[in-house]
Amino acid sequence: MSDVPPPPPGGNEPSPPPPPSPPPGGGYTPPPPPPPPGGGYAPPPPPPGGGYAPPPAPPGGGYIPPQPPGGGYVPPPPAGYAPAGYGYAAQRTDGLAIASLVVGIISIVCSIGCLGIVLGPTAAIMGFISRQRISTSGGAIGGGTLAIVGLVLGIVGFVASVGWFFFVIVSGALSNSTATPSP
Repeated sequence: MSDVPPPPPGGNEPSPPPPPSPPPGGGYTPPPPPPPPGGGYAPPPPPPGGGYAPPPAPPGGGYIPPQPPGGGYVPPPPAGYAPAGYGYAAQRTDGLAIASLVVGIISIVCSIGCLGIVLGPTAAIMGFISRQRISTSGGAIGGGTLAIVGLVLGIVGFVASVGWFFFVIVSGALSNSTATPSP
């Protein structure tokens, strides 16, 4: 026959490894500790001074702040407002909205000199464009109210300037009707 020994009973699985030998002095070797719940690090050992020990980590592994040496108690931080510099940055105002407001005010002031005919539509267009930029910024840019006010003031300045222009033309035509033609 052949020189190959027959397979062990139980299939083709290898036999389990032999148990580890006892340490050289005899005695009991405890099994390793189980892994901590939540997959985090194991809690630190209690402080040597026998002082306050923090509670164990919550299930799921949470942050445990470092403790001072000697096991002293550290009170929690005081409640209240966060110091300046924390939180979100202030929303910046769109420069085109400010320009629209300024040009709209100037168009009303200068409507008597008929400059509102040019400045009014300029303020209205800048206010309209600024309003679109503000709405598409997703809240990063502010000044929507300034843009609307500039747009409205530009329209009012344009209408006032056109009204003043027609008033001057009509009043000039009426005042000149009493003149006598020259021979």
